[in-house]
Formats: sequence, C-alpha cells, structure tokens
Amino acid sequence: MGRGYLKIMKQQFDKNSLTGWRKTLFEVIFEADTGAGKLFDVVLMLNIIASVIVVMLYSVESIRVRHGDLLRGLEWAFTILFTIEYILRLVCVNRPLRYAFSFFGIVDLLAILPTYLSLVLPASSPLAVVRLLRVLRVFRVLKFGRCLGEANMLMQALMASRRKIFVFMFTVLTLVVILGSLIYVIEGQENGFTSIPRSVYWAIVTLTTVGYGDISPQTPLGQLLASFVMIMGYAIIAVPTGIITVEMAKYDKKNITSQVCPECTQEGHDHDAEHCKFCGAKL
Repeated sequence: MGRGYLKIMKQQFDKNSLTGWRKTLFEVIFEADTGAGKLFDVVLMLNIIASVIVVMLYSVESIRVRHGDLLRGLEWAFTILFTIEYILRLVCVNRPLRYAFSFFGIVDLLAILPTYLSLVLPASSPLAVVRLLRVLRVFRVLKFGRCLGEANMLMQALMASRRKIFVFMFTVLTLVVILGSLIYVIEGQENGFTSIPRSVYWAIVTLTTVGYGDISPQTPLGQLLASFVMIMGYAIIAVPTGIITVEMAKYDKKNITSQVCPECTQEGHDHDAEHCKFCGAKL
C-alpha cells in the first residue's frame, strides 16, 4: 500500500510539474543555475538597492524639497517593476497562494503595497517606511553560487545552538536584574537611579559595553561595581560567538544547488535530488 500511495503521489506531482513558458519563467526567476537566472538576480539586486536608497533619500527634508518629484517618479517606477515581478512569481508557481503567504511572498507584497495605499489613503504616508523591507529581498538573491551553501551553514548553526543561546540570554537577563537591583540599593535615587527598571537599563548598557553615559554611579562602591560589570561584559560577549562557531565547525556543508521547488518554493536541495525533500514534488 505504501508503494502504491507513493506512486500515485509521484504521478500527481508529475502532472502538476511546470511545462513550456511557465517552466522557463520559473527557472529564470526562482533559480540561478542558468545565465538568464544569474542575470535576473543581479538586475533584481541592483533595483532593490536603488529603491531602498530612493526611500532613504526621500526621508531627508532638504533633498525631498529639491528633488521630490524625481524621487516620487523613481519610486513609482520601482513599484511598478516589483509589481510585475510579484505577479510573474505567482503565475509561474503551481501553488500561488502558498507562495503568497510564504515569508518572501509577504515581504514582496509589503514592498509594493504602501505606494498604492498612498493613492487612496493620504494619511498612510508614514507607512512608506515599510518599503524598506525591500532590503530583505536581497537575501533571496544571495541564493546563487556559494552564497546558498554559506547561508545554509549559518542557518543550521543557529538552529543547532538555539537552546544554548536561549539559556545564555536567560542567564544574562537574570544577571542584569540582580546587578540593577544592587546598583539601585548602592546609589539610590539621589544619584539618578530612581527605580529598579532604570537601574536594570543601566546594567544592560554597562554589561554590553555600550556606555551611553546618561546615568552613572557616583559613589566609590557603585563605581567599583560598574568596573566589575564592564570587565564581565567583555567575557559575556564572547560566549554566543563561541557557541555558534562550534556548531558551524560541526556542520558538513553539502553540495547544495539554487534549485527551487515549483510546488512549495523551498530551496536548499542537494545537487543530485530529483524530488523536493520538503513536499516530495518532482524537481
């Protein structure tokens, strides 16, 4: 029964596999194994970077006053370009809704939506900052060549060390609460430590060696504690780096291609894979 079920599923996936112009379009947009795919990714990356620069420049009042019309025109040009790209991505996959609700599908939509909302809702102009999410789309382009293997190695290392990092973060939070409470008792309200939360804020700033200087201990005992926290901060910063480095050393990087599944749009398949390891569809 198991073999028969797998055979039926395989036949179903084969029927749903892309053909003709949709297959060609899918390979160009979603993959980077061909010259056309690499060219598409490079052009897309340049447009993403340029559009982010336009949004940032438009937020500068002096530049907006002088070149506002030009920047608005460029923004609309990028928005139309990304809209066409978004529609083509939906057209060339077998399950457009699945892609639309995926992480990058939502990012793609949020990258173009604020510009259209500004036409019907003038009050939505502050949402223009959401367009800076386009910078996240650069990670999509980094799928080609060696970048995909390196990205998978980093992701695997982070996932493998997530529990250790959680324990580390919980330890740090406990430590700053204790240190903040101590400095609150030592310094008191007369030296600016008006509450335990404010004192915990000081402990976080000091332990991370940021040192804003907006609040600092004035008594000799408080300064001694501050010195201890500063030195401790250097040791603590090295801990998560060491955890992730160990996991990266354990990771055996495989020969991963930039091939994308036409069904679930997942990446990270082995070079000799014939079916998607996430949903079983034919690649």
